Amino acid sequence: MLKIEHLSKTFNPGTVNEKTAIHDLNLHLLPGDFVTIIGSNGAGKSTLFNAIAGDFMADTGSITLDGRDITFVPSHKRSKNIGRLFQDPMRGSAPHMTIEENLSMASGRGGWLSHITRADRAVFRERLALLGMGLEDRMRQPVGLLSGGQRQALTLLMATFCPPKLLMLDEHTAALDPATAEKVLEITKNTVEQYHITTLMVTHNMHQALELGNRTLMMDGGNIVLDVSGETRAKMTVSDLLAQFRLGSGKDLDNDRILLS
Repeated sequence: MLKIEHLSKTFNPGTVNEKTAIHDLNLHLLPGDFVTIIGSNGAGKSTLFNAIAGDFMADTGSITLDGRDITFVPSHKRSKNIGRLFQDPMRGSAPHMTIEENLSMASGRGGWLSHITRADRAVFRERLALLGMGLEDRMRQPVGLLSGGQRQALTLLMATFCPPKLLMLDEHTAALDPATAEKVLEITKNTVEQYHITTLMVTHNMHQALELGNRTLMMDGGNIVLDVSGETRAKMTVSDLLAQFRLGSGKDLDNDRILLS
C-alpha cells in the first residue's frame, strides 16, 4: 500500500541552521494497517507526514502509494488519495461556510448551497448522524460556530467521505479536552474499520500508541527506532515501550509531554 524507501531530508543545508529531519528512512505499510507513531519533538514525525503529503520534495528516496510512484507528484494531486487531520481543529474546514457546504466540497458534489440537492442533504444528514453529535440538525450553520471537538469530527468525516487510500492523523485529538478526545478517537476507530482505511496516526500518548491499531512505531533523530506489531505488541506495556526505545535509540525518552501522558 505505502512503500517509503531510503527517504532523507535536510533543511537549510550548508548553513548554521542545517537540520537533518529524516535520515534514510524505510517504511512499508500493508493495506488496512493502522499504525500509531510516537516520538519526541524533532523526531521527524511531522516531517514524515509532510513528505508523504508532498509539502516538499525529499532529497533522496522514493514514495509509492498503492503501486504508484508519487515521489514527484505535486501535493494537490496527492490530496485526492491522502486524507489528513491536524492537531488544530481550525484546519481542514472552511469556517464561514455551512456544515453542508463543507461536506459538499469534500464529497465532490459542488460546494455552494444552490448546488446541493435534497438527495445530497439526505446523505449528509445520514453520515453526520453517525457522529452522534447532533450536527445533522445544524447543517446550515457556519462551521466556525462549532466546538473544537465537533469541528474535528466534521473534518474527519470530510477527509473520509470519499475514503482515501491513506489517512494521516497528526495528533488530531491533542487540542481537545479528554472526554471530547475519547469521543473523536472512537469515531476515528469506527471510521477506519468501516472503510478499511490504511492509517498513520501520530500520538503523544503511549497507552493509545499500544491500544489503537495493529502496529506501533517509535521515531528518533529522523528515523524509526522501533517497529512492533502482532503478539509482541499485544503483550507490551508502556514500560516495555520505554525500554525498547532505549535499546533502539541508545538513550532514554526525555519528552515530558509523552512521559506524563
